Amino acid sequence: MFPALSLQALRAFVEVGQRGSIKAAAQALHVTSGAVSQQIRLLEERIGLALFERDPRGLRLTEAGLRVHPMLLQAFEQIERATRTLAEISRGPTLTVSTVATFAASWLVPRLGRFNQRYPEIEVRVEATSALTDMRRDRVDIALRHGLGVYPGLEVTRLMAPVLVPVARPGLIAADALDTPQDCLDYALLHDSDRADWALWLAAHGVDEDSRAARGTAFEDDYLLMRAAQAGQGLALVPHEYAREEIASGRLVQVLDKPWPARFAYYVVTRAGARQRPEVRAFVQWILEEAGSEP
Repeated sequence: MFPALSLQALRAFVEVGQRGSIKAAAQALHVTSGAVSQQIRLLEERIGLALFERDPRGLRLTEAGLRVHPMLLQAFEQIERATRTLAEISRGPTLTVSTVATFAASWLVPRLGRFNQRYPEIEVRVEATSALTDMRRDRVDIALRHGLGVYPGLEVTRLMAPVLVPVARPGLIAADALDTPQDCLDYALLHDSDRADWALWLAAHGVDEDSRAARGTAFEDDYLLMRAAQAGQGLALVPHEYAREEIASGRLVQVLDKPWPARFAYYVVTRAGARQRPEVRAFVQWILEEAGSEP
């Protein structure tokens, strides 16, 4: 009789086979690399077969591993779906929505009450993180991602393209000191993490390439970028939607009426087939309506 196999060991095998790395599998499972290595060793000893072999790029499935890995991967995905179904039965439909903190705070959360009023039976959990989401591993139903819309294996719908405007703390710049976009180069510029927006914005408004466009402090998140602008550290290019409340309250001023569409857009991203679930379909339809009603 074939020996009983540990589900923990089989899960470790699936994750290593999918990622080709003990370390990456350990991160996915939230355990140590040593624990994953031990599970793989015990599994191979139990069945008397090698499931992995090393190559210059990491671990590669053996012929035996290749034969069983797709079946076990599918089995664990079915277990995950069944577990999610049981959770929904016990507490009603639940959605986990992942997005970056600034988009959640400035755009999504202020509107979420309208979704709750329309669908009071659906519980929504918002995860605000800048980390890239693995939608299967992290059990995220819907991700609102900022990028170019290329997400292989996932279902993607364009939501909106932010319009960037230049802002600063009131009083940082004398009235009428800025007449043209090129005048911005006389001040400290604040950047997002890739330092590209100022150069692209200036080029879009006819300003020749200038090394000053890439200088200045950079921030990982637009919220931090706006806080730096509020503190008077320089001029910032931020999505108008994020800055609208800050401008209305007087904490920021738009220094030039020169909006420009950002090269990245926001996208609604789901696993393939997830939109067949009524709660996912309802949220996607609702958020597209909200984005379409933007002034």
